[in-house]
Amino acid sequence: MSSVFTHKVQIYYEDTDHSGVVYHANYLKYFERAREHIIDGAVLAAVWRDRGVGFVVYKASLTYADGVQFGEVCEVRTTVRQDGNFRTIWEHEFWRPAGAKAAVTAQVELVCVDQAKDIVPTPQEFLACIG
Repeated sequence: MSSVFTHKVQIYYEDTDHSGVVYHANYLKYFERAREHIIDGAVLAAVWRDRGVGFVVYKASLTYADGVQFGEVCEVRTTVRQDGNFRTIWEHEFWRPAGAKAAVTAQVELVCVDQAKDIVPTPQEFLACIG
């Protein structure tokens, strides 16, 4: 099993719907930010600049179990594994403070593409970050 990476998320008013609960699509943004903290943004930018390779989402599946609310400081817990040469699978859990279970769980599959949008093997620079 891979390491568990954690990332704190402050819930702002702008993140919520009219009832003060986080709008469902925002969890994808939180998970993206967590991934960027795992694979340093400078590494992402350098690989794109130098080799023209970057991540794209191939598939995403989310399950919503509890509504996170304005003002909470939550935690994204992430594990990641390589599936062959081309795909990484990211398991995300979104935890509320003192939560007994994850409020939201997600599985996001990423592949790498070049500037022509052709799928390419995951670069070693990325694999070193998730090692």
